[in-house]
Amino acid sequence: MNVLTDNWGTYWDGFVGTIELTAVAAVLALVAGILVAACRVSPVAPLRVFGAVWVNVLRNTPLTLLFFAVVLGMPRFGIVLPFFVFAVLALGFYTSAFICEAVRSGVNTVPAGQGEAARSLGMTFGQTLQLVVMPQAFRTVIPPIGSTLIALAKNSAIAGSFSVVELLGTYRTVNELGFSIVWTFVWIAAGYLLVTLTISAVFRELERRWAVAR
Repeated sequence: MNVLTDNWGTYWDGFVGTIELTAVAAVLALVAGILVAACRVSPVAPLRVFGAVWVNVLRNTPLTLLFFAVVLGMPRFGIVLPFFVFAVLALGFYTSAFICEAVRSGVNTVPAGQGEAARSLGMTFGQTLQLVVMPQAFRTVIPPIGSTLIALAKNSAIAGSFSVVELLGTYRTVNELGFSIVWTFVWIAAGYLLVTLTISAVFRELERRWAVAR
């Protein structure tokens, strides 16, 4: 227990860093994922191609490799940002590919007739997607999006290797002070468990509130 109490400040900074990183990257992933999902179901062929390339490239690229590409590659083009921002970009864009596919699967559950009916009323593609299809699709994609964001929280641990303050990275500081490595990781695991169980509880509540009546 003294591992935690004697290093409370270090653990707390890492815990807050993980929450901040997860929250900001989740917002980016949700926004980008929904936009790319709209491209994937768009009637415009170039947009569908763009969406397919986005998903296939990011989903099939190891996250660590993506971190290296963002952190080491972007400065070569004159883009120099804080490591936290680089980590958000890597995590957010990587996760957006999975969010996109979850949303697209939800869109596919909406009967095609509803979209055709909306268009027959004079709605544009954007209006049909925003007002008719997406509200129904979101009800069915809450569980997979929740699972994806839990994975995002755990993936944020990679950022610790790129000079970002987060929970897993605290082990180096604590270990250098001579504390037990086993108990160091026990409290780190407890921190991640707290974050992931909170996300799970939030999405379970959203699923209960917006459950599809059957």
